[in-house]
Amino acid sequence: MLDDSLLQMRKFLAPEFVFGPGASDLAGRYARNLGGPKAMVVSDAGVAAAGWTAKILANLRDAGLAAVEFLDVSPNPRDSQVMEGAQRFAREGCNMLIAVGGGSPMDCAKGIGIVHSNNQHILTFEGADNVALPGPPLICIPTTAGTSADVSQFAIVSDTARKVKIAIVSKALVPDVSLLDPALTVTMPPGLTAHTGLDALTHAIEAYVSNASSPMTDLLALEAIRLVGASLPQAYAEPRNIHARSRMLHASLLAGLAFTNAILGAVHAMAHSLGGFLDLPHGQCNAILLDHVVRRNYAAAPERYQRVAEALGAGGEAGPDALVGAVRGLKARLGVTQTLGDLGVVAADIPALAEMASRDPCLATNPAVLSRADLEALFREAL
Repeated sequence: MLDDSLLQMRKFLAPEFVFGPGASDLAGRYARNLGGPKAMVVSDAGVAAAGWTAKILANLRDAGLAAVEFLDVSPNPRDSQVMEGAQRFAREGCNMLIAVGGGSPMDCAKGIGIVHSNNQHILTFEGADNVALPGPPLICIPTTAGTSADVSQFAIVSDTARKVKIAIVSKALVPDVSLLDPALTVTMPPGLTAHTGLDALTHAIEAYVSNASSPMTDLLALEAIRLVGASLPQAYAEPRNIHARSRMLHASLLAGLAFTNAILGAVHAMAHSLGGFLDLPHGQCNAILLDHVVRRNYAAAPERYQRVAEALGAGGEAGPDALVGAVRGLKARLGVTQTLGDLGVVAADIPALAEMASRDPCLATNPAVLSRADLEALFREAL
């Protein structure tokens, strides 16, 4: 007899992707195939300092293509940066985008593309399915292993006036191609390795327990959880270990394909609130919040959380304490012991943070129905 979940209609979005050492060397070929002749390379100062932006620019030149770089991207990309990038894209006569970096350059590039195509302010696209026209061709080349913006239909942008992160969700945001080269992730410092890796874990767990999950996303999410649990400590301890880096980039890919189709949950709703209101690092916020939300959600999806525990090597029959303990143990091995209070959050911030989180679209697919009071309690626990 078929599982009931197989009797429900589902769609699945994914870009073309190339995975493995040397994938980034295909940037020029793909850019030429997508039409060229002039690309805007969206990156940031840290990625440029590591040498990866210059590598891609040289690759484009070798393919006979012109390119300009746009590096004015902050860790939480701002609406003003997206609009500035779109103005430069038009002024320079570019016709395609290449994002090199973590989630911030990739989200910024997605925003630049749809602003250019639709001639609208970036904030007008907030919510789901509000993008009428897709952006120009977009190639993503991740240098971190966790954000998965290179395969997702999400773009997260900070509304600086309201101090809130907005989520733009549209299949028009799925990149044309992702070039996943683990060699580009070896320059991540330990803290970034930990936070982006825990971001991937959060993506996978939230996708697996999401009320929009499916058999297709379940396979991807569980394997991503297994890979993170087995490989993240080694990637953290041995940053030049290309095998560990490859497994973590693979985990990021699988988790991204899972969450872009199953969506997310309360961890991301709360992290978006923190990132917009206090400009805090997204991966670090997810890492701090994950175990608190897992404990609160557990009773709403116990069988699914038991499988998560099994994938993390914690056993599936011991209940929420074993899973929460496994998550906290992994965090401790990675030196992630901070609280929200350590990041500067104070009790007086909590009502506003909970209000913003309660309006985040990711909350709609959380397995437990959480009120604003529930969200306030979770924020207090994480202080």
